Amino acid sequence: MTDLNLPILDLSQLDAGPAAAAEFREALRRATRDVGFFYLTGAGIAPELEGRLHTEARRFFELPEADKLAIENVNSPHFRGYTRVGGERTQGKVDWREQIDIGPERAPVAGGPAFNRLIGPNLWPAAQPELREVVAEWHAALSGIARKLLRAWALALGAKADYFDEHFGEPSTLIKIVRYPGTDAPEPQQGVGAHKDSGVLTLLWVEPGKHGLQVERDGVWVDAPPLPGTFVVNIGELLEYATRGYLRATNHRVVSPRKPEDRISIPFFFNPALDQRLPVIELPAELAVKARGVTDDPANPIHALYGENALKSRLRAHPDVAALHHADLLGASG
Repeated sequence: MTDLNLPILDLSQLDAGPAAAAEFREALRRATRDVGFFYLTGAGIAPELEGRLHTEARRFFELPEADKLAIENVNSPHFRGYTRVGGERTQGKVDWREQIDIGPERAPVAGGPAFNRLIGPNLWPAAQPELREVVAEWHAALSGIARKLLRAWALALGAKADYFDEHFGEPSTLIKIVRYPGTDAPEPQQGVGAHKDSGVLTLLWVEPGKHGLQVERDGVWVDAPPLPGTFVVNIGELLEYATRGYLRATNHRVVSPRKPEDRISIPFFFNPALDQRLPVIELPAELAVKARGVTDDPANPIHALYGENALKSRLRAHPDVAALHHADLLGASG
């Protein structure tokens, strides 16, 4: 195992004058071309909000099993709610984690493209109303950070600042509150297997002091331990597509902690509306010549239409939900 730090970027530079903002945009472009991951500091999240979210996440996983299973995701055709340990898969292998998935709170949509089936209400634990309240605050705060980053990315890539705003529509967001239980197996266990995110942007909060996240760099898995006061940020397949591979989504995974430890992490995924197609950015000539092309993996095609990419990922990750509610789509999710 090679221990190699990820770049550290300070978002507050965007508000520190033109020179500092330009320096941030250059660092952002370089980090997401060369690594695909970075630590983000200076995001302005109140420690009180972070503490409340952590507390409510812990409280959720301490609920009686019956309370969690009452909102199990097999009850949701929209892939929302609680997933028990072993209920999700990556690359066909079982992930050793439990979680609750929370998306935009909307009414179900009948008919239309298959990805409309992802639209619908969340499942909330009746015994813990505080969870819904703090998640709403977290969603608002991180949406603001994501929009700020996307404007910086657009400028760094030679587009107008509002490029992504124009093509996003009403963003499709997803918050996962995840617990990785400890194992006593002699070999490292798959907390979540190696994968690339299917959308545009991920902001990851990790419980302080809890290791396990690893990023693939030049064919080697390197540790990305949590740093106080930062998010881990990475790009997804759709941003790779929009830049013809100038930016590249990066494989990452989580190795399970050792008993008696466990680990909480909360990723926030910020993506376009399901029916939006990110057009290819017309990169400046000096950047365009360095575009590497979109990753060609027949087993994991990258779709320009975000809803198709999102549905592909959900059907593969939750085969029990897919079989129960979407049997007609199985085998057609490539």
